Amino acid sequence: MRVLHVITGLGAGGAEQQLRLLVRHLPGTHDVVTLTHPGQVADGLRRDGARVVHLGMAGNRDCRALPRLVRIVRDGRYDVVHTHLYRACLYGRIAARAAGVRAVVATEHSLGDGQIEGRPLTSGVRALYLLGEKLGRATIAVSPAVAERLRRWGVAPHRVHVVPNGVDVPRFAFDPGARAAVRRELGLRPDAFVVGGVGRLVPGKRFDVLVDALRDLPDDVHLLLVGTGPQEAALRRAAARAGVPGRVVFAGERPHTAADPSDGVVDLPALMSAMDVLASPSVDEAFGLAVVEAQAGGLPVLYVSCPAVDDLPTGTVADAVRVPCEPASFVREVRRIRNEPATGRAPSQAALHYSIARSAALHHDVYATALRAPTRGVSTS
Repeated sequence: MRVLHVITGLGAGGAEQQLRLLVRHLPGTHDVVTLTHPGQVADGLRRDGARVVHLGMAGNRDCRALPRLVRIVRDGRYDVVHTHLYRACLYGRIAARAAGVRAVVATEHSLGDGQIEGRPLTSGVRALYLLGEKLGRATIAVSPAVAERLRRWGVAPHRVHVVPNGVDVPRFAFDPGARAAVRRELGLRPDAFVVGGVGRLVPGKRFDVLVDALRDLPDDVHLLLVGTGPQEAALRRAAARAGVPGRVVFAGERPHTAADPSDGVVDLPALMSAMDVLASPSVDEAFGLAVVEAQAGGLPVLYVSCPAVDDLPTGTVADAVRVPCEPASFVREVRRIRNEPATGRAPSQAALHYSIARSAALHHDVYATALRAPTRGVSTS
């Protein structure tokens, strides 16, 4: 099977990292087109042996890229076109149909109740999405919550397939050596208690709540933020106002897998080994990938919204506590975890449930369904 993945960009975001991991575990030939920003995930895909093409779109309305994308699809003789993220879903579906490929699959990675990929969800955005959706054959929702939102919009139920994100659980195993090395590099004392936050630094992630909470926590508690985004300057100012600028560490954008351990690049699994708890204050999540990755590393988690945890089968254990999106709740729970005796850092049952092998197998099933004539019924894989 020949599959072309079309994605808006290839920076170090969750959807981008998920695409690289998926390509590693799916059978067949997988090529990738990125409309914009061929960042570190593009480099990683190439190292993995995938062909990556940068389309060079100048903006959302740069329709000059569409004919080139049509040629890429047609010349590649692809069986399936799989689109990821809003802009790529729109342009990719149009190009696939123009090139004669009807087996078009799209993944909704970041669809919340009031936002899509961190941006406000307007009636115009929704209308354009639904118009493009009709050109595809199947839509993958990363959680039942996303599937329900799509159905409320009017997407035909038989076209919606629930396929959770996958995690390379062994890759996130706790590493004491990495913990010590990362703390030395970032200037964190070995005995510091480190609260981690992972994600784009945008208002919707609500990392400001963690900065405010830090003011009411003991001086040995530090906040380690992994990611970049337009809110970084505001978060730095908030830390200064709260009197804790030296206790907030901005680690920037980090890969899920370092290109070469000898090159000195610290990746996300190593940073998670340096943490003592992961905090996720976002109120509107489509899945909650960072939470599952933290569970793979045996980290306790505090979260406000995480469908990945809420949708676990009955009896599946997760070391995760749901809290309101307010500083006081995070202060209370961080103090509790800090005062508990240290335990081992084994992966939780929740992380094992979301293995990448399972996710890849379910994706392959959706591809097979898209290649056949569509049938009615709703997949709840």
